[in-house]
Amino acid sequence: MKKIFLCAISNINSGTCNEDCKFCSQSVKYKADIQRYTQKPIDKIIDEAIAAQQAGALGFCLVTAHKGLDDKTLEFVCKTARSIKLAAPSLRLIACNGTATTKQLQSLKKAGILAYNHNLETSRKFYPQICTTHSWDERVQTCKNVNDSGLALICGGIFGLGESRDDRLSMLEEIQKLNPVSVPINFYHHNEALPLKPSSITVDEALELIKLTKKMIPGAQRIMVAGGREYMFKDRQKEIFGAGANSIVIGNYLTTKGENVQKDLDMVHSLGYDIALSVNTQD
Repeated sequence: MKKIFLCAISNINSGTCNEDCKFCSQSVKYKADIQRYTQKPIDKIIDEAIAAQQAGALGFCLVTAHKGLDDKTLEFVCKTARSIKLAAPSLRLIACNGTATTKQLQSLKKAGILAYNHNLETSRKFYPQICTTHSWDERVQTCKNVNDSGLALICGGIFGLGESRDDRLSMLEEIQKLNPVSVPINFYHHNEALPLKPSSITVDEALELIKLTKKMIPGAQRIMVAGGREYMFKDRQKEIFGAGANSIVIGNYLTTKGENVQKDLDMVHSLGYDIALSVNTQD
């Protein structure tokens, strides 16, 4: 029986990023109407982790809104990870903190982080159209650092930024070279404060992109439909699993609300699937 992997995310630092990524409402440049804070209280993060564990989530990702790790952020993420491991020991902790050195990533690993999420977002050619304050090559280097550190690499991208089909193919080819264990597929969810146009991708096209991702990155254990799932697929969300996805994010996203968790669980069970209990898909 097909196993569906559930992951939850916690925005432990929100809306403080000085980068100019045109798809991201957490950039201070665009003044989006979102909640902003430097550090979420650890007790609140622990409550979120426990709720995620009780809902059946296998992964729990600690996300920060900066270009990359600095000493202060690294210390906070490590402290938070150690606290979560005591309160919700069955969760596999993931960090998503931007660009990072191998040494920084090794510190995260020592604190109990098992995987690091760093997306390429789009192709090398198209990247300057969506971000000018740091390079696509910096993103690739961080992914290589993840592999060197011994952490599992989670690496994906965003569809619907105005990129061409060639850009999509190029991005997937580059992700495949990095050998990620999981590939999060995001669909651009427009915010009126952002300079990009709303995505013109149809549901049928989005389902084909899931199939394409699975075909081009066959070594990935998980193809996750992450940000923009509810916005993109609406009442056709069930179809993502038939297209090849075997993982979803439950609960809220970084700055947007997600689906009701119980509704997601009911959807998975209605299809005859089980919730994965570990990364070993045979359990």
